[in-house]
Amino acid sequence: MYTLYGFKHSGAAAVEMALELCGTAFKIVDAASWEQSSSIQELESLNPLKQIPTLVLPDGDILTESAAILIHLGLTFPASGLLPAEPALRAQAIRGLVYISANCYSAIGIIDYPERWLPEKDVSMKESVRSGALQRLHSNWDIFADMFPGTTYLGGDDPNALDFLAVIVSKWSGTRAHLKNTRPAFLALLERVELHAAVAPAFNRHW
Repeated sequence: MYTLYGFKHSGAAAVEMALELCGTAFKIVDAASWEQSSSIQELESLNPLKQIPTLVLPDGDILTESAAILIHLGLTFPASGLLPAEPALRAQAIRGLVYISANCYSAIGIIDYPERWLPEKDVSMKESVRSGALQRLHSNWDIFADMFPGTTYLGGDDPNALDFLAVIVSKWSGTRAHLKNTRPAFLALLERVELHAAVAPAFNRHW
């Protein structure tokens, strides 16, 4: 059985969707750095950064980083459709997963904790760092929407790992409001993803 460390309203929702699509048994352990009553010490023993999602594989190995987890599950359960079967499409899905993690997910960390990118005890630039990261985040989503316009879903006829991560990470830091103004067709695609049977149960548990 897989063990998923996560928390409500977190990126763990994308991995829940993936595990459900793969049809494999898993359990969820509530753990978050901002929720001290959760299993935070247990999470830290597995992932020193205390980041979620963190996934414990059936053999006891630890996987961190949302994109890496989704790619691993897609390769482990190829029949699930979590990653496209056709090599060229699969390559682009992996590209998109890494893009979101590297350029969107990472910017949210700066927005939430700008002090981590400043010299110790120097908070004078805190709001400037947060504002700059927010502008960069929204610009990065515009670029993503142009690179991956999709039609019905990003994954083709049905959502896949790329849809799962996009729909979750776009929930934060005003991204949806921004996309409503700049990329309304892409926002409509994300809203379709939320309603799909492979997405809605986990999405509704978190939001």
